[in-house]
Amino acid sequence: MSGPARMMGGGPPVQRSEDFKGSARRLLGQFLPERVTLAGVVLFGLLGVGFSVLGPKLLGQATDLIFAGFIGKRLPDGASREQVLERMRREGDGDVADMLSGMDFVPGQGVDFGAVGQVLLTVLAVYAAAGLMMLFSGRLSVRAITHTVFRLRERVEEKLARLPLSYFDKQTRGEVLSRVTNDIDNIGQTLQQTMGQIVNSLLTVLGVLVMMFWISPLLALVALVTVPMTVLVATRIGKRAQPQFVQQWSSTGKLNAHVEEMYTGHALVKVFGRQEESAAAFREQNEALCRAGFKAQFISGIMQPAMMFIGNLNYVLVAVVGGLRVASGALSIGDVQAFVQYSRQFSQPLNQVASMANMVQSAVASAERVFELLDAEEQSPDPVDAGLRAAHPGTVRGRMELAGVSFRYDPDRPLIEDLSLSVEPGQTVAIVGPTGAGKTTLVNLLLRFYETRGGRILLDGTDIAAMNREELRAGIGMVLQDTWLFGGTIAENIAYGARGAGRAQVEEAARAAHADRFIRTLPDGYDTVLDDEGTGVSAGEKQLITIARAFLSDPVILVLDEATSSVDTRTEVLIQQAMARLAHGRTSFVIAHRLSTIRDADVILVMESGTIVEQGSHSGLLAADGAYARLYKAQFAEAVAEID
Repeated sequence: MSGPARMMGGGPPVQRSEDFKGSARRLLGQFLPERVTLAGVVLFGLLGVGFSVLGPKLLGQATDLIFAGFIGKRLPDGASREQVLERMRREGDGDVADMLSGMDFVPGQGVDFGAVGQVLLTVLAVYAAAGLMMLFSGRLSVRAITHTVFRLRERVEEKLARLPLSYFDKQTRGEVLSRVTNDIDNIGQTLQQTMGQIVNSLLTVLGVLVMMFWISPLLALVALVTVPMTVLVATRIGKRAQPQFVQQWSSTGKLNAHVEEMYTGHALVKVFGRQEESAAAFREQNEALCRAGFKAQFISGIMQPAMMFIGNLNYVLVAVVGGLRVASGALSIGDVQAFVQYSRQFSQPLNQVASMANMVQSAVASAERVFELLDAEEQSPDPVDAGLRAAHPGTVRGRMELAGVSFRYDPDRPLIEDLSLSVEPGQTVAIVGPTGAGKTTLVNLLLRFYETRGGRILLDGTDIAAMNREELRAGIGMVLQDTWLFGGTIAENIAYGARGAGRAQVEEAARAAHADRFIRTLPDGYDTVLDDEGTGVSAGEKQLITIARAFLSDPVILVLDEATSSVDTRTEVLIQQAMARLAHGRTSFVIAHRLSTIRDADVILVMESGTIVEQGSHSGLLAADGAYARLYKAQFAEAVAEID
């Protein structure tokens, strides 16, 4: 579906099976060139986590010092610790004695604030070192991600240059732009927000586990009871959310395509009064995006409260069992305090990883769309790229020969069948015929935008299929009906036709195309800045600029596809005169619906259904009273009807 049919309604989005694990592994594989940097991320992360997990244990020691001093101050001086505990048991305070047996106190002595201060300074130094290590780790993580996304963008740009024209014929421009911009941006932003945090969280879990088993293996096992529940909940929610993120980014691409089409053709939409249909199509696409986005965010949003509940359950279990262990004298209060902190540190990274699952799923969905583009079938490689020696025609004179050429867009629908044609150097060949006859397709085959399905096309006796595309197209200048200008000055747009062209050459080409006069009437002349839509100049003036660009390239072969369709009659006459001068010694192919523009062509080809039905000069074809004569008379009658 294309054109107005898609613009004004379109069909439902096509669902396709997704490979989350495969896409995630492939995304991680993009980091292979950064493995040294990633090793630094892990190394500094380990050091940072190692310092940070020491903090709670040291703080527990400070708590034990304070509590021991508090208890010792209230006990009689002169007795030893063992004597005090024994007396408590004789007096029936065995539970208190058991609890105090796990503490290192001295009867009669208060809090040793010097020792407490020393411990706190050590904690401060440890946390400062942890922060510094995390800073280094984060910096390296940002560097690895930035370089990886940079390479991914380069690969996509290079891939676009290798894709055949047929790929872009099947894809909307907004969809391609969405993959190249939105999806890659989403990958980069998500990785920046999650990768360093995930690495830090996983290392923290490992470090905390080591400290928990060191303090109390029993409490560590109790803390691990909730881990299977955490994994189960995260997996279930993740599986339900992933398809919704895929649909969300697919809907984003479709909405972008619709908006881009409506913006590009907004004048046409208004002329035909299609604003309501356009708005209805926008609402439909927007609602689809809203539904997919709501489902994705809602389902993934369940993750955090579920993880908080499991974390609180873990906290309760640790607090109860830890309290019993303190009461029995197996652990000190400081150890339990440290363990409670570790249990929080243990569950917090798991919660963070789980809560980041929605962003990771979104990034993988975008990565899958980018990989689809990277995996698209490319145009056949040039001989050099395929390990073969490219053919060179030597000095290009411009002789073109088509020998039994066949081509079809759809394998079941033939378009051009067994077409043969010979064009001598310097000839101007006009190609006419009804819409869909294969005129533009023939030119696309000459430029190797498409490959023939049968037969050969020869340039000066050399098969163009054996030539490098860049070398082939370097000798061909082309002006299309749809003008293309980029953001920049008029002089820069014209100079695009030849590398290193000077100002004098640019102005000479503009004069040859009869564009110099209107350019000099602009306030900044050749330095007038245009945007990519060519705002500020008329359609005819934009066409003149593109024609000047083609003239500047000084091609051996000139291709004009309805090049004068956007200019007035006077300018058309001037352009025809300029083309007659520039076509001298050059092979020219002119596709035209306005037959008045091709009267002076050396050869006129009349095509119908991919076949040349007539060929000859203007006067000769009129005298033959065939297909060309019918086209000419129909156009003449139409002109008379317009006058009437």
